[in-house]
Amino acid sequence: MQKTGTTKEMFIIKALEKILQERETKKPHHSQLRKACQDALEEAKAQCQPAAAPEGVSSALPLPSQDTAGGGFQADKYLLPFELACQSKSAKIIVTALDCLQKLIAYGHLTGDRPDPTSPTAGQRQIDRIVQTVCGCFTGAHTDEEVQLQILKAILTVLTSQYVEVHEGTVLQAVRTCYNIYLASKNIVYQTTAKATLTQVINVLFMRMETQAQSAETADTNGQAESADAGGDGGPPGAPPDDPTSADGAADGAPSDTPAAAGEGGPLNGVPSSPPAGDTASAGSSADGPAEQAAGAEPTAETVVRSIVEELVDSAVPSEATASVSSEPRENGSERSSAPNTPKMNRRMSQGSEDASESDMMTAKFSHILQKDAFLVFRSLCKLSMKPLPEGTPDPKSHELRSKVLSLELLLSILQSPGRVFTSNEMFITAIKQYLCVALSKNGASSVPEVFQLSLAIFLALLANFKQHLKKQIEVFFKGIFLNLLETPSSSFEHKWMVIQVLTRICADAQSVVDIYVNYDCDFAAANIFERLVADLSKMAHGRQTGPEQLGVTVTQERSIRLKALECLVGLLKCMVEWSRELYVNPHSQTNLETDRETADEPVQPASLATYGSQNSLANNTPQQYESLKHKKEIWEQGIDMFNRKPKRGLAFLQEQGLLEATPDSIAAFFHDDHRLDRAVLGDYLGDPDQHNREVMYAYVDRLDFNDRDFVAALRLFLDGFRLPGEAQKIDRLMEKFASRYCECNPNQNLFASADTAYVLAYSIIMLTTDLHSAQVKHKMTKEQYIKMNRGINDSKDLPEDYLSQIYDEIAGNEIKMKVTASAKPGKQVAQSEKQRRLLFNLEMEQMSLAAKSLMEAASHVQAEFTCATHVEHVRPMFKLAWAPFLAAFSTGLQDCDDPRVDELCLDGIRCAIRIACIFQMKLERDAYVQALARFTLLTANAAITEMKAKNIDTIKTLISVAQTDGNYLGHSWLDILRCISQLELAQLIGTGVRPGRLAHPAKGKTADGGHGFHFLENIDFTGNAERRLASVVESMGETNSQSVVVAVDRIFTGSIRLDGDAVVDFVDALCHVSRDELAQPQPRMFSLTKLVEISYYNMGRIRLQWSRIWKILGEHFNRVGCNPVEEISFFAVDSLRQLSMKFIEKGELANFRFQKDFLRPFEYIMKSNRSPTIQDMVVRCVAQMVNSQARNIRSGWNNIFSVFHLAASGMDESVVELSFQTTGSIISTVFENHLAIVIDSFQDSIKCLSEFACNAQFPDTSMEAIRLIRSCARYVADSPHLFRDHNIEDKTIPEEDRVWVRAWFPIMFELSCIVNRCKLDVRTRALTVMFEIIKTYGMTYRQHWWKDLFQILFRIFDNMKLPEQQLEKAEWMTTTCNHALYAIIDVFTQYHDTLQPILLEPLYSQLHWCVRQDNEQLARSGTNCLENLVISNGVKFRPETWDQTCRCMLDIFNSTIPHQLLTWRPGEAGEPLTDPKSPHSPTDSPSEIMGRADSMHSINSIGSQTNDDKNRKIMKMKVHQDHQLFAGLLIRCVVQLELIQTIDNIVFFPTTSRKEDAENLAQAQAEALRQRLSDDAQQREDQGMYPYLSAPQLFQLIDCLMQSHRFAKRFNADHDQRNLLWRAGFKGNAKPNLLKQETQSLACALRILFRLYTDEARRAEWPQVQQRLIATCREALEYYLSLQSEAHRDAWVALLLLFLTRVQKMDDERFRAHASNYYPLLCEVMCFDLKPELRAVLRKFFLRIGPVFNITPPAATT
Repeated sequence: MQKTGTTKEMFIIKALEKILQERETKKPHHSQLRKACQDALEEAKAQCQPAAAPEGVSSALPLPSQDTAGGGFQADKYLLPFELACQSKSAKIIVTALDCLQKLIAYGHLTGDRPDPTSPTAGQRQIDRIVQTVCGCFTGAHTDEEVQLQILKAILTVLTSQYVEVHEGTVLQAVRTCYNIYLASKNIVYQTTAKATLTQVINVLFMRMETQAQSAETADTNGQAESADAGGDGGPPGAPPDDPTSADGAADGAPSDTPAAAGEGGPLNGVPSSPPAGDTASAGSSADGPAEQAAGAEPTAETVVRSIVEELVDSAVPSEATASVSSEPRENGSERSSAPNTPKMNRRMSQGSEDASESDMMTAKFSHILQKDAFLVFRSLCKLSMKPLPEGTPDPKSHELRSKVLSLELLLSILQSPGRVFTSNEMFITAIKQYLCVALSKNGASSVPEVFQLSLAIFLALLANFKQHLKKQIEVFFKGIFLNLLETPSSSFEHKWMVIQVLTRICADAQSVVDIYVNYDCDFAAANIFERLVADLSKMAHGRQTGPEQLGVTVTQERSIRLKALECLVGLLKCMVEWSRELYVNPHSQTNLETDRETADEPVQPASLATYGSQNSLANNTPQQYESLKHKKEIWEQGIDMFNRKPKRGLAFLQEQGLLEATPDSIAAFFHDDHRLDRAVLGDYLGDPDQHNREVMYAYVDRLDFNDRDFVAALRLFLDGFRLPGEAQKIDRLMEKFASRYCECNPNQNLFASADTAYVLAYSIIMLTTDLHSAQVKHKMTKEQYIKMNRGINDSKDLPEDYLSQIYDEIAGNEIKMKVTASAKPGKQVAQSEKQRRLLFNLEMEQMSLAAKSLMEAASHVQAEFTCATHVEHVRPMFKLAWAPFLAAFSTGLQDCDDPRVDELCLDGIRCAIRIACIFQMKLERDAYVQALARFTLLTANAAITEMKAKNIDTIKTLISVAQTDGNYLGHSWLDILRCISQLELAQLIGTGVRPGRLAHPAKGKTADGGHGFHFLENIDFTGNAERRLASVVESMGETNSQSVVVAVDRIFTGSIRLDGDAVVDFVDALCHVSRDELAQPQPRMFSLTKLVEISYYNMGRIRLQWSRIWKILGEHFNRVGCNPVEEISFFAVDSLRQLSMKFIEKGELANFRFQKDFLRPFEYIMKSNRSPTIQDMVVRCVAQMVNSQARNIRSGWNNIFSVFHLAASGMDESVVELSFQTTGSIISTVFENHLAIVIDSFQDSIKCLSEFACNAQFPDTSMEAIRLIRSCARYVADSPHLFRDHNIEDKTIPEEDRVWVRAWFPIMFELSCIVNRCKLDVRTRALTVMFEIIKTYGMTYRQHWWKDLFQILFRIFDNMKLPEQQLEKAEWMTTTCNHALYAIIDVFTQYHDTLQPILLEPLYSQLHWCVRQDNEQLARSGTNCLENLVISNGVKFRPETWDQTCRCMLDIFNSTIPHQLLTWRPGEAGEPLTDPKSPHSPTDSPSEIMGRADSMHSINSIGSQTNDDKNRKIMKMKVHQDHQLFAGLLIRCVVQLELIQTIDNIVFFPTTSRKEDAENLAQAQAEALRQRLSDDAQQREDQGMYPYLSAPQLFQLIDCLMQSHRFAKRFNADHDQRNLLWRAGFKGNAKPNLLKQETQSLACALRILFRLYTDEARRAEWPQVQQRLIATCREALEYYLSLQSEAHRDAWVALLLLFLTRVQKMDDERFRAHASNYYPLLCEVMCFDLKPELRAVLRKFFLRIGPVFNITPPAATT
């Protein structure tokens, strides 16, 4: 080239010269080409002559055009010769022309912006004409290969150049040409070049679209206007889009597809990988290559093309080779088409389809023409991918298959890295729904593996980038294709393998997995994809889908599928773990600030297809709502299932659950909306004649809209929803309603005269459909026959024949079918041969494809909102739904397979499942998985240890790993884990060579306490070849003894400090349970017990709140272990307790806490329950050591310490008792003395402990010393009462001032009373003495209401239930303790009378009354004596009301002790209780108790004069007689009566006063008889006793009591028959019983009171009443005396008569006159008896006084 020429001129000149030099150009038929070239060459040379090349610039270097738009050299006008050259048939000429055009465009010398003057189409530019010219060079498969390369090069340059821009039809034409070159070429290199060119072109188109949108957005943000000429876009932003119609027309049939580069199509684990980054680089190099080549030499067309090919092939062929070697065209391959064109899509729109037309699609406005270009290309590729393949197995070289594969590859390249515009623009989303998804539904069910694989890859890309817009479509892919393929037995291994590869990718993305569950399993209208997916994968992991029925599957393939299924299941679980990771707390990170990462224990984090928390996530995405929806959906599906079997029952069920209303309209809506209903059942229901069914059918049809629809289309719509029933009447009802509804919706149609016409026509159409499409009808109906059949149906007129003919043609060509529903599934026929399987598979795939395509087309117009899940709580219901299939798959894998990879996956899955169940506190699921894991360790199973394999060792390691990482959540599952660890320790010992027989004996079944025995040694027989068997066992268990296992196990226990509060409690509880199992074995082990002690040390630093819960369990376990019959074990437990307690007590305890008390309680329990002297001695020594070394730190633990000593105090071991008492004494003498405040809470326990020491009869010295210490404690209380008062005790209801009583004084008194009741005489006497000493010493500090409690304690001494049972001890008790206590009580009452009298007199009287009423003579006597002492000592202080109370007491005693049964007893009535209906206080003691305490003989001595022999005989008779119990009680009552009479006498007149008076009266009478006179001084008695303090009414009450007793005695003594009856029965011995003393003494006492009242000047007002009562009493007495027949009886009255006569004689004359006048006749009768001298003397004196008083004799006669 000349240096003076410019670059663009040189290009043109050189190309023209070369064309002219070609031989073909010189031929005649190329004359026009030659002429055009010559003219252009001359003009070019002429124009470049004046120009000179710039200095320093090589003419070989082409420069970009600087004057393209100016008036310089214009390359556009030289297009004619190149256009003619391209139209020539010469390859060389075409190559030269194309090369020149490519260079001009590449370097910007040719832009083609000018309008094309030769084009009839307005708006077409020269560049469009250039592209058409370049594309026209390809004329078919016979086109020269060099020409094809130049065409590809030129197209690539045009579509990627920054200097030219083409749009719409031109782009589609260019892409179509590249597409055709790929299909036509038989050379792999040229195919690869064409595919790479297509890939680069399409990438540039979509990249430019995204770049333009980003630039526009940036410009809008910055407020700047972009230049209309976009540097890299090639298209003016403001240019309006061209006419959509033309673009659409150009697109029709234009093969626009963007294949993935050859390297992108290769499978990566069965799924095409993402496009490599080399595509863009290769495109760039192809564009820039010519410029670089021009630097060295002039590039030729061949070198340029070769460079492009080499670059493209280098980047594409290596990875493509594996996929395309098998399909490489062979030289001898058949060529069916010499000029193949782009395959056309024959799309037949079914009548009634509602798909939007393409023109409607194009009417949408694009923001830029680049978006329209990308859309057109994308749509064309979708259409190309939908072209059907030929029947049968397609040829890999066929154009149809290669076209489909290429289009799918190009679509995949677009979808794998989409930009923002492509993923968000509504037009592209709609195109994906209406074109791509429909295409995928067809190709996704292809039997061609390559097509199927590409479809799966595209689906993955859609799922990753477009799932927010494709909810319904994704559902169709899953339920209609993928899962059906997995479930179909006839599907090929290749298809299943590819599906499961895709599922592996999906299952590795947590967001996708959770989204699937949320959007489908929780959606009422969607299928349960997640549930079905897990179930199918679980079956495949079992091997069920690749079993014997799966023909053509090798063992290796079966293993591969099973492994992949397990990988998918594990991936699902890992996704759930990943999704819920924020809820998981690693126990190893709880005590450290840095995160403890243990990658070996954590599941691998899966690569994510998309990030979490998408922009489209719903705000109301709450897990509770979805769980509720899922629950309702389960009920809904149950109702649908019931409907499909029994419709009415299903509807009733849904209505009962509140999910469906009973109205016809609601039911009709349900029938329309839910496609899971069985259409045949639905048709039968709608056609049923029942009224309700008819109403539902009407409502169902009324919901259909037939407006403006053709009649056949309306009928199709009507029959879409159900299958017509077989009964004619049902069809008739349905057709009637259809005809009515159609005419109602189309009132303006003029075709049908009435609804009858529509009814008949509809019927005829159904008949025609059956006739034409039923295989059973051999002779088909003709059109003429059909028209003839319908004559006269339109109101006796005919319908138009053309109309009926159209109906016939449409039905013949398109059968009326029920629409495909979601419930359609492929059949499950079993093939018998491989050929039959393939045929069946192809058939099922075709059915699957049709069903999926139909569903996808229906779904393309549905706007379903897709929810991107964000809440972690979604995992809970997901796992709850799927845990069982997971567990079944993993368990089967571990059990049936020894494949290491299977074992690894199963263990990994179980570990993830446990993690999920733990995180969400799903106890049932967690326990199931942990138990399964434990079972596969074989450590707890009933299997021989020799069966343990590598997988079992791995299971053990997994179990340990779970324990380490999920310890916070394991709960009760710790039991299974720790049981395995316990067994593992035994296995480790075996692994070291120790014989199992020396470790433990087999234990069949469970242990006694319900624990599990150690089974895995049971089946080993060590007889015979014992050494060899043992070696096998050692080898099998050797791995368990590895350092890693040992360290891991140890980390479980050391890591317990990192467990949270609840987890550590569960851990300890489980470990205690395992320890119990170990100790229950015939050969106990202490492994777990040792670990318990270790973890107690590790966790000693926990807060008290957690420790209290831990120790509640540990303490109970130590209680059990400490009582183990094996002393070695119990000794270890006690020693461990000691160490733990010492360590814990060192920490101290604040006031009012009680944890030390809980901690030391096991010592108390062991001391109480373990009777081993060795263990008891150990416990005492441990506690003594704690006291001696840690006394200052002990607070609440004192309670347990004293309890231990309390238990030791009752023992027989001298050393134990001595050590316990020494320690207790040391505490009392040192701690109580100096630090009483710290033992305040335990003061009561200390007193109780001392009481127990005192009650130990084996050590009397200790008993006395213990009582002394109690006395010391009383002193401590008296010295420091404020400590008890100020101390904050637990019971807040006790007032502060009462605390010292409740916590100190009361326990002291109570325990002393216990000592009194329990101990022997010397000890109880000492205790009684100390008790009353304390009361008398410190009683002044007692509050008034304290005394009530104190006297209740004192009264316990007299509790008859506490009395000894032995006769001698009873007597001793009565004569010592009771008397002592009674008199001491009276002394205390007297000492503190002023305080006690208002509150305790009545209880005291009640107690005395109780004592008197007991059938024990000594106790009764003591009671009356104490009553007497009480009144005599304190009577002077009594108030009148007190005397009333006292008198009532004595009255009650009198009434309750009168022996009424002496008068009524008859033989056989001895068993009646001694109750007195007149007594308000009837005895409550049983006859046996009365007999047990009624053996005293004092009553007999006091009543009769029987000898000792008589007494002995009486006792013998009582023992043998059946009435001895009753008689003993009656005798005691008689004694009580006498004692009470004497008591009243002593109270009123002071003791011995009456006896002295009787003695004086007798002496006086005797002196009178001897005519002697005593001094008057002896007669003078001062008033003594309580008489002055008693009122007259009170004295009258006492007199009445005495007289009642007297009269009872008289009545008994006078009843000789009753006395004889009693005598014969053995009552009172050999003499007849009598009550002489009671008779005389009661009357004597009453007379004394009356005579005293009669002479009391202070009671003058009562004298008339006294005189009246006195006269009546004396007359009664004299009359009774006169009636006596027994001399002995009369002798008993002598003293009484002397009293009476003496007192009467002392009266003044007036009173004497009144009395003598009443007694005179009776006394005269008395004189008739043989009286004693003293009585006659008194009577003589009485009669002598009568004379003067009544003036019978003078007064002097008496002197």
